[in-house]
Formats: sequence, C-alpha cells, structure tokens
Amino acid sequence: MALVDLLRDKVVLVVGGTSGLGAAIARAAAREGAAVVVTGRRPDRGDQLVSELEETGASAAYVQGDVGDAAEATRMVEAAVERFGRVDCLVNCAGITTRGTLLDTTQELFDEHIATNLRGPFFTMQAAVRDMVGRGAAGTIVNIITMTSHGGQPYLAPYAASKGGLVTLTKNAAHAHRFDRIRINGLNIGWTETEGEDAIQRRFHGAGDDWVEKANAGLPMGKLGQPDEIADAVVFLLSDRSGVVTGSVIDWDQTVPGTYD
Repeated sequence: MALVDLLRDKVVLVVGGTSGLGAAIARAAAREGAAVVVTGRRPDRGDQLVSELEETGASAAYVQGDVGDAAEATRMVEAAVERFGRVDCLVNCAGITTRGTLLDTTQELFDEHIATNLRGPFFTMQAAVRDMVGRGAAGTIVNIITMTSHGGQPYLAPYAASKGGLVTLTKNAAHAHRFDRIRINGLNIGWTETEGEDAIQRRFHGAGDDWVEKANAGLPMGKLGQPDEIADAVVFLLSDRSGVVTGSVIDWDQTVPGTYD
C-alpha cells in the first residue's frame, strides 16, 4: 500500500529494473502509486516482477531489451509510451562493473562499459525527453551512478570512465532542459548489497558465504547500503516532493570523498 502517494498516476520506466536495485526501485514506485515499466534481458525475471507488482494492485509491464544497444535503448522508451501513453519518470539503473585496470582493459571491455553505462542512458534519456517535450509536460529522470565516478579503485578503470561520463551527461541534460521543467538528477551510490554484487564478489574477489558479514563489520554504519533505502531516495527525487532540484549528483554513501583519517 502506498504511504503518501508520491508518484500517484505517474508512469515510471526503470531501465535495468528486473532485479537488485532496479527491482527495489520498481517496487517503491509502485507502492507510491505509479504505473511501472521495467526493462532487462531476462524475461523470466521481468515477468515474475510484473506479476508481483500486479498482485499489489499496481499497473506494470516488462520490456525485454539490452540497454547496451542504442536502438534497443530507444525502443524500450517507445514501448513504455505505447503501453501507457507517456513516460513521466525515467530511472537509468542498468549497469556493469566488470573488473579491469588501465593496463589490462581490452577495447572490447571498455566499449562494453561505455555502451551499457553511458551510451544506453544517453539514448533512453533522449527518447524520454522527446516524449516529455513533445507533450509539453514536465518530467523527472534519475540516473544511478556510483561513488567510483570520483576516481575509484584501480581495478575499476573502465567503470570509472563510463560513470564519470554519466555524471557530466546528467548535468548537461539537466541544464539543457530546465526550462522544459524536466528535472534530471543522479545518485552516486556506494557499496550496496545486491545479488549482482554477490556475484561480483565471488567471481572477482574470491568471496565466501560470509563476505557480507565481514564487509558490514568494516563499515561506519555497520552495514552495506540497502536497495530499499536507495529506492526511497530515488522515489523522492522523481516526485514533486524534491521541489526544483535539478542537475544534482548526490553522494549516497557512508564514505566522504576528499577526507582523510
């Protein structure tokens, strides 16, 4: 049940919304009264989430596609408009964090990061803003970015490059469309507990079943970031409750860039 109806009667498109943080955002948006469209590459996950949302009384739809393909990124938005007549809110949540340093990153790995983490959001934003401008309607966009956009670890070189570009794109687009009443903001999220992060930790860092417990013990707040908490912040930025804020990239983390012990 919606708490305060922050997104009542809005159509929210969550790109990369079938699992992890994206699914948490989709659930939060539906809870707050929105019709929700989620995209992703796996129909089984998409259909399962749509069924879950519909059981709560929400209107929901799944669009299969890979945001790393520019044409598919545009088509996802067009499919949402076809299904619900418009897109009021867009969340770019799809992303990859495959490891690579400056020295060992291949051209293929670099291009994959740029395609998914930067080019895809560019073209979903383009299509969504075209819909909003074409209707003469206000809208909101939230890009899920990362604290790594401040620089990051050596083994995240292509990831840092792609997400750093998304920071600049967020601000550029926000400036360009502020008089269209389209607000565009971003969240630099920190280390977050998701099934995707679990897979990354096991694949690249040899993590065992107790990795979350060990990670929690070393963090200031005693826990990793939680998807439902981030989802609440995203809903706030999508909603009128966040006022006139646009072009902001907020550090959503428990570390403070530029400080030292």
